Amino acid sequence: MATDSLVRRPLKSRNSRWASLVAGLLIRASVPPNVISVLSILFAVCAGASFLLVSRVDNIAAQIVLYLSAAVFIQLRLLCNLMDGMVAVEGGVRSRSGEVFNELPDRISDVVVLVSIGYSLAEFRYARELAWSAALLAVLTAYIRLLGGSLRMPQDFSGPMAKPHRMAILTVAALLSIVEALLHYRGNILMAALVIVAVGSIITFARRTAHLIRWLEDQ
Repeated sequence: MATDSLVRRPLKSRNSRWASLVAGLLIRASVPPNVISVLSILFAVCAGASFLLVSRVDNIAAQIVLYLSAAVFIQLRLLCNLMDGMVAVEGGVRSRSGEVFNELPDRISDVVVLVSIGYSLAEFRYARELAWSAALLAVLTAYIRLLGGSLRMPQDFSGPMAKPHRMAILTVAALLSIVEALLHYRGNILMAALVIVAVGSIITFARRTAHLIRWLEDQ
């Protein structure tokens, strides 16, 4: 991890007792923060696989388990995103390559989860195109934040569709899909979630771009 004040997303959970406890356990176990960052990709792949498998099973009980698994894996991915920074900073084990591991796994994870949802909705027209669009827009929101940082602007984590917001939408959609499965429907809620993520990411990209331009003009 590099400069703490620039790259750490402001999160209330970072100051919670449970987060400090988990981070302390990881520090005492000497788990490198870069390993935690890479582990987030594994959880994203597991979430994506859960979404894809739902489309291949007809048993409602199995679908419920897979939707629940997807929601849990998405949250584990976010937990890794929280813990890598805490272990790096609080544990005093920041590495020179930390910034790469702090950012790149997030971009890969976003794409894996969003695109997997699109491919799991084969019966919906334009689901794949929508998923790829949402993934591209998610990456663009991060790009404009990092571009601002490269120009010495404090990195802009504003929403309405920053990473925690995207993952919250997808987690809720996965859980609501359980209700949908019980009603013998599938995919409508996830399609709606992709639309929300895509539209929200467009707004986020526009806001961050406007903030960056305004900041540069004021210098």
